[in-house]
Amino acid sequence: MSFSTEIPENPSSPFTLKTRPPSWSDFWVKNTKPLKHVIFTMIPNSNFPKSQTPIFNFPNSDQTLRLSDQILLQILSKLPDSQRNTNSLVCKRWLNLQGRLVRSLRLLDWHFLESGRLVFRFPNLIHVDLVTGCFFSPRNAGILLTNRVVLMHLGSGFSTGWNEVCEDSLLPVEVIDRGVKMLACGCPNLRKLAVTGASELGVLSVAEECLTLQELELHMCNDDALRGIAACTNLQVLRLVGNVDGLYGSVVSDIGLTILAQGCKRLVKLELYGCEGSFDGIKAIGQCCQMLEELSICDHRMEAGWLAGLSYCENLKTLRFQSCKRIDPSPGPDDYLGCCPALERLLLQKCQLRDKKSMRAMFMLCEGVREMVFLDCWGLDNEMFSSASCCRRVASLSLEGCSLLTTEGLESVILSWKELESLRVVSCKNIKDSEIPPSLSTLFSVFKELKWRPDTKSLRPSSLLGTGMGKKGGKFFKRM
Repeated sequence: MSFSTEIPENPSSPFTLKTRPPSWSDFWVKNTKPLKHVIFTMIPNSNFPKSQTPIFNFPNSDQTLRLSDQILLQILSKLPDSQRNTNSLVCKRWLNLQGRLVRSLRLLDWHFLESGRLVFRFPNLIHVDLVTGCFFSPRNAGILLTNRVVLMHLGSGFSTGWNEVCEDSLLPVEVIDRGVKMLACGCPNLRKLAVTGASELGVLSVAEECLTLQELELHMCNDDALRGIAACTNLQVLRLVGNVDGLYGSVVSDIGLTILAQGCKRLVKLELYGCEGSFDGIKAIGQCCQMLEELSICDHRMEAGWLAGLSYCENLKTLRFQSCKRIDPSPGPDDYLGCCPALERLLLQKCQLRDKKSMRAMFMLCEGVREMVFLDCWGLDNEMFSSASCCRRVASLSLEGCSLLTTEGLESVILSWKELESLRVVSCKNIKDSEIPPSLSTLFSVFKELKWRPDTKSLRPSSLLGTGMGKKGGKFFKRM
């Protein structure tokens, strides 16, 4: 260990001591510039003045400031969704970063889109639902109007019908188109969009800006609005909502269906809700949309004879009828019906099956189907269901809420289906356990899947049979 001793100079002193040259330790203690430079280099973005010595308090500083936005985004993306709202309250930086992680959004206030805050807060959106936001909703509205396709808030001061209320509450077309264009420019990576009342210009702006758009849902759609769909070259899923009973009415005719068919040739899934049309419109879709695999017809207004147009959909695999008051009142001669060779699944949900002739034509069109589902269909009796015997390749059958079908009608059909492997019967009150013949019992024993709950009594566990529980007037407790 070395020490340095300093003796003041005294000119009168006869003896003068020589000072030792400075050591490395003295230089390190007295000169702190290299240390400051090291500290400034370790801490990024340090803009301290050279004349001011910074005071570092590491325990109380925000350690996340040392992380880049990219690293912090990866960390926030690993957290569960339940913590996202609380994370956005930490600071403005976390709020902005959390907005980049949002991919899906449902707009309720149109001003949030027009002000530019939606695009600024959520620049990476890929799914946006604007259906509810396209309607003007008063603040603190006490009435909530819901339907299968729309949800909106209403004030208590209206006195007109529901149809007029929806049309009066809809924002102007120019406002909707301007907002849709702003969204398309701010979120070019959109893949799914739902909007109400957009015109041809609004749809065209989305097609030009969002090249990756794959799913589109248009409410209050008409033939003119479909002109802009031709630019959506990568569109695969499309839902058109034309006329909705009691809410609003729009017309999608054969003209719109033909424009749709010629523009969207890559469609894989198509749903037509409340649309008009005829054989020509369905034929155009089948001939142009060669990749179409799923077609849904909901509450249609099609003209007579449209059903035969489905035979041109050569690659169709799923055909769905939902909430239809009729199928086809006049399907025409059997020779002109044809069939869908690739069809695998037929589903009817909440339909009114009134005409035996149209049911027979539908089953002939779907004679190669493998799966058949009837859900809450009114009018499906033994005579209607007997027409399904022509579908020889059915492997799965599901019946739910078909109260007019009896055990005899079920037996006459499924015994002719030699490839049937799965059966599901739920809430069909006229199908009785006591009426099951031995032929059906033998068939049930070889099924791969069987769900048998035709009525409420079938829900009783087999272990309670014979105890008297569940029988009207039966006694469970016995006198000792």
